[in-house]
Amino acid sequence: MEPYQIITQPIYTEKGVISKEKNCYLFKVNKDATKIQIRQAVEKLFKVKVEKVNTVPVRGKKRFAKGGPGITSSYKKAYVKLLPGQKIEELEV
Repeated sequence: MEPYQIITQPIYTEKGVISKEKNCYLFKVNKDATKIQIRQAVEKLFKVKVEKVNTVPVRGKKRFAKGGPGITSSYKKAYVKLLPGQKIEELEV
């Protein structure tokens, strides 16, 4: 898989902003991607060194939209911790 197929998008949440202070970034990733593939994709795309990667599967939630039941899509979330002194300039807000 190409790095752009592995890393779908960064996640900007309150918890994600707090984790940036600890040099950790959140990404929505492909469900089939492994930790090693995520590490290689982040290092290649952003030219940084990764210390460790933790992944969490997120289940879809039941919602009602336009009067009918539905479900949001499930995805995989990755917490990527960088080595001290490294940061991703493109994702700094």
